[in-house]
Amino acid sequence: MNDVRPLIFVVDDEPSICTALERLFRSVGLEVWTFSSAQAFLQSERPDVPACLVLDVRLPDLSGLDIQDRLLREGVDIPIVFITGHGDIPMSVRAIKAGAVEFLTKPFKEQELLDAVQQAIERHRVARQLRAEIQKFRSRFLSLTPRERQVFPLVTAGLLNKEIAAELGTSEKTVKIHRSHVMRKMNAQSLAHLVHIAEKLKVTALYNQRDKTKVR
Repeated sequence: MNDVRPLIFVVDDEPSICTALERLFRSVGLEVWTFSSAQAFLQSERPDVPACLVLDVRLPDLSGLDIQDRLLREGVDIPIVFITGHGDIPMSVRAIKAGAVEFLTKPFKEQELLDAVQQAIERHRVARQLRAEIQKFRSRFLSLTPRERQVFPLVTAGLLNKEIAAELGTSEKTVKIHRSHVMRKMNAQSLAHLVHIAEKLKVTALYNQRDKTKVR
């Protein structure tokens, strides 16, 4: 996944700005797509690659902040670097609170923008890797039987086989078999690895060893 070439989306209604930014990003080996309006960007088909959105705050149709809100509602996690010639503190605060990487006021130094974009790309790359890892774990989890899915959180909560057997009303020997199947199907190399997987999947502990009550 690290070999995938990142892509920069530039949305600005000033052709000269789009041209200048395209030249800047291409000069450091980055792929660039430019758009003169919010709708043109939103209606485009965006490839699933590490990316960054360089976004003007003021556009003729939707504002940059409106685009940010829409992407958040749609679950699109492209990191955003805002650029503007008419920004103010409330705008910047709103943008950063909503997850923007940077809020740059024109004129800004080219290196400032390049640094922000590289930070955004790295953030997106890490997020994509995490999603891929979680999807892999989910696929493995779906291969578990209903009983194995019951055993999974109890094992990762630290219960012994005999305690799991008592909780589920089965034999310790049966629990050992289920536990072995869980480890194999989840491709866990150790209990610590299985706990790591459970944390990524947000598999909550259903058993509190201290008072033997179910917890969430």
